[in-house]
Amino acid sequence: MAIRLSRIYTRTGDKGQTALVGGKRVPKESARLEAYGTTDELNSIIGIVRTYLPQYRDGFGSDFDAYSESLRRIQNELFDVGSELATPPDGEYPQMHKMGAGEIKKLEEEMDAMEKELEPLKSFTLPGGGVLNAFLHQARTVCRRAERVCWRLKREEDINDNLIIYVNRLSDHLFVQSRWVAKRLNEPEFLWDRALRIEEDKKAARVANSKSSRGSKS
Repeated sequence: MAIRLSRIYTRTGDKGQTALVGGKRVPKESARLEAYGTTDELNSIIGIVRTYLPQYRDGFGSDFDAYSESLRRIQNELFDVGSELATPPDGEYPQMHKMGAGEIKKLEEEMDAMEKELEPLKSFTLPGGGVLNAFLHQARTVCRRAERVCWRLKREEDINDNLIIYVNRLSDHLFVQSRWVAKRLNEPEFLWDRALRIEEDKKAARVANSKSSRGSKS
């Protein structure tokens, strides 16, 4: 579908409604608008990550270009997601792009590659430790919200199953990215310390029990 924007303001949305692809007008608070609006919000955060990324080029070494391209591709795919969400079933048109298994598989392959470099988690991670890590965590939480809104929309209207799967995988992808980026840049990961304390208490209890057992045998 050709895109031509000749004027940004139209005055057509001043009464709380907006037009979907195909011309159907719906309230601005509808689940469909909330879905593609949240997707747009997510895309903006990834845009922030891409904007800061060149400052950390040296930390990524030879993988910088591939990682930068991955973010660029994801931003474009999110625009595709938003376009699809803005198109109700009766507004679909020939050659309309829909999210499919290919986009999902690419995210999974990238996650698998990044996870090979990461140590297993001993606790839940907290956002922060570095600028990119913090923004990637923010993107992850917005992606989760986008998924929840998509499921709410699906209860009301028919939407592409692969689209929801893609959004789900992307939230996982962003989490793995946050850890991979921290490792590549040699930045700390903030961990949930209650889980660490519980593990330390368990370890101390095992040591105490072991000593007690040895003492009773002697």
